[in-house]
Amino acid sequence: MKQVHVAVGVIVSDQAVFLTRRHADVHQGGKWEFPGGKVESGESVAQALHRELQEEIAIDTLAGIPLIKIEHDYGDKQVILDVFIVDQYQGEPTAQEGQEEGWFMLTDLRDLDFPEANVKIIDALEQYYQ
Repeated sequence: MKQVHVAVGVIVSDQAVFLTRRHADVHQGGKWEFPGGKVESGESVAQALHRELQEEIAIDTLAGIPLIKIEHDYGDKQVILDVFIVDQYQGEPTAQEGQEEGWFMLTDLRDLDFPEANVKIIDALEQYYQ
């Protein structure tokens, strides 16, 4: 089975979180997600996070705080998510791949449709910001 290692950034500013919506034609299409992407061969998770956030939402990550590591099996794909809180960055997050984007309050995240693995990220965020 295909296994994908992903670096995920929870972009936070004033208790709001920046999200993008997956294109309809991709795995888990149409659902909201925290930006990030695959860790490439020979790349550290921190390097992947920095590169992916530059490519996807045009910010330079200055620091990331490890939040949670999640392993999830979707049946057709297994994912390992290394999740970081990113509250120090340069630039204004903007979706670079034409997808929908938005800032959402932490208290509103449970009302959005996320891929199943991301529910654990929301749980961890609620604990972190208690």
